[in-house]
Amino acid sequence: MLSILQLIVDAIATILGGVLLLRFWMQAIRVRPPASVAQFTFTLSDWLVRPMRRIVPGVGGYDWASLIGAFLVVALATSIYLLNPAADLETVGKLAVYRFLTWILYGFMALLIVEAVFSWINPHAPLAPFVRALNDPLLRHLRRIVPPLGGIDFSMLVALILLQILQIVLAMLFGYR
Repeated sequence: MLSILQLIVDAIATILGGVLLLRFWMQAIRVRPPASVAQFTFTLSDWLVRPMRRIVPGVGGYDWASLIGAFLVVALATSIYLLNPAADLETVGKLAVYRFLTWILYGFMALLIVEAVFSWINPHAPLAPFVRALNDPLLRHLRRIVPPLGGIDFSMLVALILLQILQIVLAMLFGYR
């Protein structure tokens, strides 16, 4: 029964945490989202971000309330593991930090995959420029190092591999591999 509860809580937390991380990233790199994305993002996250901004103001042009809100969502979702008698607070806290960092890496991977799909199927889709702008900070420097070969841009593939390497290193640092 605990596994079912964990699944439900994780599903809800993943959506909310992903939206909060997207909100942070959009504001960090100054990307204006399309109206539909903005409405979805702000409607789903305003209830948490607005009150948190009273406590954690934006500093340096970053929306720290969204980032901290995403971590709080991860921490609350991870706290369900405390229902397991074998779990202790330190282990669950460590797991929450690990999950938060992996969510960030998975978010970047998902954005890269979405951009790749757009480039294959419909590069002129209404959301394609938005996704491209979200990925630009990741790919800009790689494109200088990895030039297109035969007209094919391999920078997304290199970025995905580097993100997966980061994920492996992170798992090793936290003792999960």
